[in-house]
Amino acid sequence: MSTQFDVIVIGAGPGGYVAAIRAAQLGLKTACIDDFVGKDGKPALGGTCLNVGCIPSKALLDSSKQFHNLTHSFKEHGISADNASIDVSAMVARKDKIVKQFTGGITMLFKANKVTPFAGRGKLLANRQVEVTAADGSKQVLTATNVIIAAGSKPIELPFAKFDGQYILDNASALDVNAVPKRLGVIGAGVIGLELGSVWKRLGSEVTVLEALPEFLAAADADIAKAAKREFDKQGLKIHLNAKVSNVQVQNNEVQLSYTDKDGEKQITVDKLLVAVGRRAYTEGLLGDGTGVKLDERGRVLVDEHCWTGAEGVWAIGDCVRGPMLAHKASEEGIAVAEIIAGKPGHVNLDTVPWVIYTEPEVAWVGKTEQQLKAEGVAYKTGSFPFAAVGRAVAMNETAGMVKVIAHAETDRILGVHMVGACVSEMIHEAVVAMEFHGSAEDLARICHAHPTLSEAVHEAALAVDKRAIHKAN
Repeated sequence: MSTQFDVIVIGAGPGGYVAAIRAAQLGLKTACIDDFVGKDGKPALGGTCLNVGCIPSKALLDSSKQFHNLTHSFKEHGISADNASIDVSAMVARKDKIVKQFTGGITMLFKANKVTPFAGRGKLLANRQVEVTAADGSKQVLTATNVIIAAGSKPIELPFAKFDGQYILDNASALDVNAVPKRLGVIGAGVIGLELGSVWKRLGSEVTVLEALPEFLAAADADIAKAAKREFDKQGLKIHLNAKVSNVQVQNNEVQLSYTDKDGEKQITVDKLLVAVGRRAYTEGLLGDGTGVKLDERGRVLVDEHCWTGAEGVWAIGDCVRGPMLAHKASEEGIAVAEIIAGKPGHVNLDTVPWVIYTEPEVAWVGKTEQQLKAEGVAYKTGSFPFAAVGRAVAMNETAGMVKVIAHAETDRILGVHMVGACVSEMIHEAVVAMEFHGSAEDLARICHAHPTLSEAVHEAALAVDKRAIHKAN
C-alpha cells in the first residue's frame, strides 16, 4: 500500500471524512486515518457524530417521541392504545442498525472516491509525515504534501465523577442503557444533557438536571431560553440552576450526589448519572516534535480564518479548533480546506453557523442574541411571533414556542433569528440563507410563505420587527 499522498486527513468524523471525500473529488490522492472502533470491535468511520453522537441520539429521540405521543398526545387526536410498552433493547438495536448503515455508507463512499482508509491513531510528525499506530501497536509512517487535522473532541470528565459506563455515563454509554432508569441524574443542561435527558424522561424516568450556571441555555437568546425552559418544566424535567456538584459516590447500585445551590448544600440519589459538562479538543499525543503546529490554553489547534496552522501544508478543522463544536461546521471547514488545497476559493462564515437542540420543542438559532447586541452596544429592533397563533401548529397540536427576528435599528439587516418550537431545526435555514445574502427583516417580511405552514411564524416575526404583524396585536 502506498505511503505517499497529496492529502492525509487525521480523523474520520464529519469534518475529516468530508474533507477526504472532497479532496479526492478534486483529484488529490487522499488517505484518512481514524482509530474509532464500533460496538462490533471493528474499525468504524464517522467519528463521534455518527457512532455515539448526532445520529444515534436522534434515533433514540425519535423512538422516545413516538412512544410519548402514543401514551400522551395521540389521545387528543382520537387515537388510543391500551397498555403501550417500550422494548428498550429493540429501541437500542434500531439505533445500532442506523449507525451501522451510516458508517458503512462512508466506507462505500471512500471506495467510490478512492480514499485510502487507515485504522489507527494518527500522529503528526515533522515535514508532514504522519505516524499511524494500529490497535495491535504496530506503526507505519505516511507522507503528504498537505495534512488536515480533524482530531475531534471528547467528553470532559469530572475528577469526582469518573465515567464507569454503568452508573456514571458519558454521551456514548448513555446511548446503550438497557432499561429505563427509575431516576436519572444529569450534570449539565447543555445540548447533550437536555437531549438525552429528554429521551429517558419520555420513557418514564424521573430526570433531574443540575446546571452550574445561573442562567438556562446561556448561549441562546434569553427570550427563547425562557420559553424553552417553561416547556421543559411542563414536561417534568427538573432543572436546577446555579447547582454546583461537589461529590459523587456510587453505593449499593445507586449514585449519590452532593451539590450546592442558592439554598445551601443538598443531596439527591439516582440510579444512573449522565455527566454532560461539555467537550474538549482531542489533541493528546497528536503532535510530535518539530511540526510547527501550536495549541492554545484549551488544547485546541491554533489556526487562522482559513484553518491554516501556520506550518507549511498543515491545516486543522472541526472540534479541535476555535469556533462552535458542531458537526456541520466541521464539514464545511473540511470542504473549504480541501478546495483551498486544490487552488480553489474556500470559505466558512462562522457568523452564520446554525445551532440546534433536538428536544421537544426544538431550539434553533443563527447569529447574535439580544443580550450579545446589548453588550456590544449595537442598536437593534426585534419582532416575535408565537406558534400558538399559527394555524398549522394548532392543527398539529404543536403550539409551544415562538420565532424571534433581530434586525439592525438603522439598516434593518438581520442580525439574528431565534426559534423554539416544532421542526425549527428545518426552519432555521431560511434565516441562514437570508443572513448569508445580507438580507433585511423587510426581505423576510416580503417573501410569500405558503399557508398553512409553521414557517409563517418567520414571516410574521419579520413583519413584527416593524410592528406590522397581521395575526397578533403589535
